[in-house]
Amino acid sequence: MSKNILIIHGHPVNDSFIDQLQQVYIEAASAKGASIRQLVLRELNYEINFREGYRGNQELEPDLVAAQEDISWADHLVFFYPNWWGTYPALLKGFIDRTFLPDFAFRYKRGRTNPDRLLKGKTARLIVTMDSPKWYYYLVQFAPGHHAMRKGLLHFVGIKPVKITTLGLLRKADESRRATWLKMMKKMGDRLC
Repeated sequence: MSKNILIIHGHPVNDSFIDQLQQVYIEAASAKGASIRQLVLRELNYEINFREGYRGNQELEPDLVAAQEDISWADHLVFFYPNWWGTYPALLKGFIDRTFLPDFAFRYKRGRTNPDRLLKGKTARLIVTMDSPKWYYYLVQFAPGHHAMRKGLLHFVGIKPVKITTLGLLRKADESRRATWLKMMKKMGDRLC
C-alpha cells in the first residue's frame, strides 16, 4: 500500500538549504512508491495574521482550503523549516494558526477538558535547521520550538508519533557536512519516515 506524504515547506526565503533537503527527501520517497504532495508556504496566497482568533469568522483563502484537503489526504506530514528565535518563522506560525482550526483539526465538547483529536492516525517528522549548536538549543533553550510543534500542535490534534531531526550549526557547515545531511534525507525518504 502506498503512503501519502505531505511536505510542508516553511522557509520564507527562496533557494535555501531546506530546498535541497526537501528535494532529496521527495525524490527518495517517490522512488519508494510514496504519493507526494507539497505545500511551499511562501508560494501560497493567504493572510498569516489570524485577525480575530477563534472569536471571528475569517474566511479561508482557496490555498488554505486546499491545504486542509492535503492534510486530510496525508498519512504522514513532513515539515521542513528553519529555527528562528527558538521556534519557527512567522510564515509557518500563520499557516498553523489559519489551517489547524476547530472542527478540522480538533473539537471541544461541553463538559470535557480534552478535545477530540480529529487528525488521529497520522504521523509526522520535523526537519529543522538552525545556526545554533544542537546542544545549546536543547540544554540552554530547552527546545521551545520542538515542544510547540510536537506537543502544542501535532499531539494536540492527534498526530503521533512525531519524530524530529535537528540540523545544527548550518551557517558553519561545510560541503562535506551538508552532503552528510543530504544523505540523511535520502535515507529518511527511502524509509518513508
